[in-house]
Amino acid sequence: MKILVLTGSPRKKSNSNILADEFIRGASENGHDIFRFDAARSDVHPCVGCNSCKKDGPCIFKDDFQKIREHILPARMVVFVSPLYWFGFCTQLKTVIDRFYALDKKLHAPKEAILLSTHLNTAEEPNIPLAMTYQAMLAYLGWSNRGIIQAGGLEEAGSITATGFPREAYELGKSIA
Repeated sequence: MKILVLTGSPRKKSNSNILADEFIRGASENGHDIFRFDAARSDVHPCVGCNSCKKDGPCIFKDDFQKIREHILPARMVVFVSPLYWFGFCTQLKTVIDRFYALDKKLHAPKEAILLSTHLNTAEEPNIPLAMTYQAMLAYLGWSNRGIIQAGGLEEAGSITATGFPREAYELGKSIA
């Protein structure tokens, strides 16, 4: 299966990137073809709503989103990996998601998706908006949810390694048939 993993954390050794690494390790061991796109280390301009892409023209930006275009359409699964800073996807990943606008009609095809997120808080309430946004996006696109891991209580970079969350991400990746 072709899997596109979209990460958003600007920290290379972040807790969310550790989750992504473990998911990828499990899915790779199962023989899946994985393309990882690190939004924080890429040049993706925010959508400006010019509608050039909706008028059968190309996007006005010539940036790294082209790499996503090559991989998202044939992918059967898209994995969204984000730290939760303020009730939603981090800015770096949200910028990528907003550019889905250019592919809107083409993205309405059967796909599976996974959400992996990390956050400081252990309370459930701050996670609700992120999960709702993710689920609304899937409902709109007609994609099915394959799993959600929201790892909380993580203050320091790398602190996730002392929890069971990396193993859970690995097992989720390994379970992809």
